[in-house]
Amino acid sequence: MKPVLALVGRPNVGKSTLFNRLTKTRDAIVADYAGLTRDRHYGNGRQGKHAYIVIDTGGFEPDASDGIYKEMAKQTRQAVAEADVVIFVVDARAGVSAQDHDIANYLRRLGKPCLLVANKAEGMVDGTQASEFFELGLGTVTLVSASHGQGVRSMLDAAFNLMGVGPDDEEQVVDSDAIRLAVVGRPNVGKSTLINVWLGEERLVAFDQPGTTRDAISVPFEREGRRFELIDTAGLRRRGKVFEAIEKFSVVKTLQAIETAHVVLLLIDAQQGVTDQDAHIAGFVLENGRAVVLAINKWDAVDEYQRELVKRSIETRLGFLKFANLHLISAKKRQGLAPVWKSIVGAFEAANRKMPTPVLTRLLLESVQFQSPKRAGMFRPKMRYAHQGGMNPPVIVIHGNSLEHVSESYKRYLEGRFRQEFNLMGTPLRIELKTASNPYADKSS
Repeated sequence: MKPVLALVGRPNVGKSTLFNRLTKTRDAIVADYAGLTRDRHYGNGRQGKHAYIVIDTGGFEPDASDGIYKEMAKQTRQAVAEADVVIFVVDARAGVSAQDHDIANYLRRLGKPCLLVANKAEGMVDGTQASEFFELGLGTVTLVSASHGQGVRSMLDAAFNLMGVGPDDEEQVVDSDAIRLAVVGRPNVGKSTLINVWLGEERLVAFDQPGTTRDAISVPFEREGRRFELIDTAGLRRRGKVFEAIEKFSVVKTLQAIETAHVVLLLIDAQQGVTDQDAHIAGFVLENGRAVVLAINKWDAVDEYQRELVKRSIETRLGFLKFANLHLISAKKRQGLAPVWKSIVGAFEAANRKMPTPVLTRLLLESVQFQSPKRAGMFRPKMRYAHQGGMNPPVIVIHGNSLEHVSESYKRYLEGRFRQEFNLMGTPLRIELKTASNPYADKSS
C-alpha cells in the first residue's frame, strides 16, 4: 500500500503550494462527498521508487467550536487519522504563533509520527531563524521552500525514515498469480455483506475507526481453482477483535484499493441510485485504467419505478463505463452472485489480453477502408500500422501521418472495432496515435 502523508498547519503557511509541489500537478482529487469539505484534497506523488498519497487540509484550529472552522478541524483530524506521517507545516518567516502551539499540543497527544516543516525558508542558509520552532517540542525542524522546491526531497526522505522505509528500498512484491479484487462503494452499500457471503462465513466485519486505517484490508480467497485477493475498502477485522461495527467512507482506503487492484467491483445501492460519490469513485477507476465490474446491490428491496430510475442514472451518470458488465444482485439473499464472478475473471483476462501486431494492423486497415478519418484542411490522416503498447489496461499504438488531426469520435469508432474483435469487455482501452516525423522538415528546398 502507498504511504499516506497529511499536510497540517494553520492557514496561509503554504500547505497547498507544498501539496502541488509533491503531486507535480494542480489536478488534485477533490474529496467532495457527503460529510467531507472541499478543503480536503487528495493527490498522488512519487520520489524514486516510492509512490505516496498526500492529503492537503484546510487551516487547522483544534479548539474550533462552531461554523466552518469546526468542520475544517473535523476533516483535518480525519486526515491525521488516515495518515502514516503527519507533516506539520509552519511559516519560517512569520515565526511561532499561539495556533502553532495548539496544533503541536494536539499532535503530541496523538503520538503519531510527525515531521515539523518550516516553509518559506528560501535564503535561510544557516537555519538559525527557524530555531524558535524547537519550542514546539516536535524535534528537528526541516527547512523547505515549496514555491522554489528547495528541501522538498530531503523532507520526503525524512518522512520515509519516520516510517522505517529507506527512499531507495524496493516496493513490496505482491502475489502475481492472484487476482486482486477491490470492492468499493459508499458506506452501507453492502460491501462487507457481499464479502462475507463469498467467504461463506461472517468472520470478517467492516471496521474503519480513525486510527485503524493501516490495518489488514485484504483476504486470500480461492474459487474454482483461481486464487483471489479480496480488498474491502471498509477495512477487515476478525470476529472477537471488533469493538464496534462501524463503516465510514474513507477516501484514502478507496484510492489505495483501486490503485492496488487488478479488477474493481463498484457496488451501488439500488435504494439510493447513483450519487456524486459513486461517480467520483468510477472516474478514479477509469483514470487509473482499472478493469471494472458494476453491481447494483439490494435489487430485491426496490419496486419497478425505482429500478427504472436506477437504470437511467447508470446510463446518464456512469455512461463513461459502458464497457463494464452490469449485474443486479442481492448480497443479503445471495441472488445473482455467480455471474459476477464470471465478469470479474473476464475483465481481468481482457485487461491482460495479448493482441498480435498482424491482427491489429489488419483490423486497423479494414476499419479505415470501411470509414476513413475526416480530412482536416489540407491534411488527411493516414494510418499505417498498429501494435500493442501495454496491458492492464490494454494500450494500442497506431502509427501513421498527420494523426494529430484524428477526431475523438473517430478514436471511439476504432475503439469499438478493437473491443469487438478482442472481446475487451470490462476493461478501459487506450489508443495512442504517433505521427511519423518528416525527414525533410528541417531542410531547405
